[in-house]
Amino acid sequence: MSIIQDIREKYAKVTVVLIALALVGFILTDYFSGKGRSGGGGGSNSIGRVNGKSIGYDAFNIKVEQTEANLKAQGYPQSAGLTQQAIEQTWKKEVDLLLLSSEFDKLGIRVGKKELGDMLYGANAPQDLRNQFSDEKTGQYNAALAKQNIDQMLKKGTQEQKDNINNYLNQLADQRMTEKFTSLLANSVNYPRWFIEKQNADNSQLAKIALVKEIYSSIADSTVKVDDKEIADYISKHKKDFKQEESRSISYVTFSAAPNAADSVATVNNLLALKAEFDSSKNVEQFLAGEGVNNYYNGFISGKTIQIAMKDSIFRIPVGGIYGPYLDGGSYVLAKLEGVRQMPDTVKVRHILVGTSQIDPQTGQSFPTRDTATAYKLVDSLRNEIAKGSNFDTLVAKFSDDGGSKDKGGLYEDVPSGKMVPPFNDFIFLNPVGTKGIVKTDFGYHYIEILSQKGNGPAYKIAYLSKEIVASQETDNSASDRAFTFAGDSPDAKAFDANFEKTLKPTGAIKGIATDIKPADADIRGLGNSRTFVRSIYDAEGGEVLKPERIGENYVVALVTEVYKEGTQTPNKARASVEPILRNKKKAVLLTQKIGKVTTLEAAAAALGGKQIETVDSLRMNGSSPALGYEPRVIGAAFNPANKGKVVPAVLEGINGVYVIRVENTSATAITEGNVADQRKMKYEQMKQYVSNPNAPLHPVMILRNAATIKDNRSNRY
Repeated sequence: MSIIQDIREKYAKVTVVLIALALVGFILTDYFSGKGRSGGGGGSNSIGRVNGKSIGYDAFNIKVEQTEANLKAQGYPQSAGLTQQAIEQTWKKEVDLLLLSSEFDKLGIRVGKKELGDMLYGANAPQDLRNQFSDEKTGQYNAALAKQNIDQMLKKGTQEQKDNINNYLNQLADQRMTEKFTSLLANSVNYPRWFIEKQNADNSQLAKIALVKEIYSSIADSTVKVDDKEIADYISKHKKDFKQEESRSISYVTFSAAPNAADSVATVNNLLALKAEFDSSKNVEQFLAGEGVNNYYNGFISGKTIQIAMKDSIFRIPVGGIYGPYLDGGSYVLAKLEGVRQMPDTVKVRHILVGTSQIDPQTGQSFPTRDTATAYKLVDSLRNEIAKGSNFDTLVAKFSDDGGSKDKGGLYEDVPSGKMVPPFNDFIFLNPVGTKGIVKTDFGYHYIEILSQKGNGPAYKIAYLSKEIVASQETDNSASDRAFTFAGDSPDAKAFDANFEKTLKPTGAIKGIATDIKPADADIRGLGNSRTFVRSIYDAEGGEVLKPERIGENYVVALVTEVYKEGTQTPNKARASVEPILRNKKKAVLLTQKIGKVTTLEAAAAALGGKQIETVDSLRMNGSSPALGYEPRVIGAAFNPANKGKVVPAVLEGINGVYVIRVENTSATAITEGNVADQRKMKYEQMKQYVSNPNAPLHPVMILRNAATIKDNRSNRY
């Protein structure tokens, strides 16, 4: 009970939900071996510290590389942005883990091997494992197959694969410990009965008031000045609200190096120069590979399935003919019609796969499981057994390596053309029902039986030779020369602005602004991803013009306009948020002085130049009204028992203006909120739902982060 009491005292206002730590990509130290969690390293090898605990670069970088590999395995293309995304994910998770680990240790939160096994193979298995080892048709998770694959990789996989699996298990364990921790705190939320009853009673109160008001906008902002000292004094009294991280701001101009019309013509000419060789090539796949085209599908696809915009034109050319060039996105394409066949729309088949390789569910990469000679010998023996009368389903269950069909006797129903790899595709679509045979693919050897076919229509084998439209060296040089000329003519901020106004603005160019750039950032809003550009910004002084930098399809010339150090905001930076507050306070003083001593509403109305006395009826303690808006001080005064039937003897400084009020009457209506127990339950669930947002102020990691001392030195290494 003492632990629960400590938590209640320390986290009385904390409600939390499951922290969504990504299942793939966050590599932790070996959970089962009990290694340390800090990532090791210190001194110059440290890229950051969390409450004095160092995050070592070497261990951190391994995690970044693994996270990036996992993102690529999920289909994200390789790019500088992907690397930065991996760095950001790993940093956040590493910081969160260090913060949470100390809490786990204090509370004795652990996950045992049996519990971890239930997490992997039980009813609530991770979604990525379900995706990998579920039947495509039924969606049923094959826990036995998942365990078989994981156990096999732990026993026979490479050291890297073993490390990946162990890291994955560690990550799952930490996720479960996080669930336990957050659930412990969430379940400590309490709404006392007296609180609900008091809230219901307050909400049943009803007030009628008369008032005279003057809004702040009646005084022109230009007549009320707020100086830097006043803003600085306000910041000093509210320092927690004006913390700032280290950041910089820039203004910039761009010079496009994107492909132009001449580059488009050059691409077409380049493609046309290859047309004769494309036409005469005896090995189209080899030819395309030589030209950098590696997505050639060497199989027939139903015309109903092909979705390219120019398909009708391509279908009309003779076999062996070439259509194009035509524009497809950012590329020009030649399409060669290699063949036309009548074939079914869909096919029902069953098969047994004797694999020669297996996919690592962590990285998406394949690793060998048996040599081709052994695989063929096994599949041939299975063919013979089936010919002798052996049960197909039994052999599938015992020998097939295809997790997508193993649970249903190797069956695939309503397979459309183009879904399977080309050798498998052509076998099942170009042969009649009842055909049986062995087919080799990149996955191994398949014994296939065609069970039925539906529909019929023309199918096409098409080879596509595409060339992306890219900027020529001349185009690039032109953009670079213009950027360097502008930078050379703009040695300082004054020259930068003057040069823009004189040379670029008349051409329709726009000066961009990027703010709040952090030291470890890479993505610049409006420009794109470039770590070297951010480093250049931080290597410069305020007011310095940077040399041109290529970002995406633009050369960028930037001026460092603002430099903010970690600490408290300057009056200049805080002015936008503080000035309206202080200005309204000054206006409130002026209006209060104008009203003078409060005696009656009529006197106040006359002092304000004949303002109208308004009546606000049916005012509730928990709401607002169209005439009043949301004004807590007015509402508080209206329900103060001491003010009933009286003029409140002071001008009330509100959010939108000043108010003089008279409380005409207060009463109460029947309490209709319902059963107190039900209200307590509803509020409890609402609060838990509210803090499900990881950015909610009461989320435990947010609280731990705000209270922690975190030093981020990533910019020194990345």
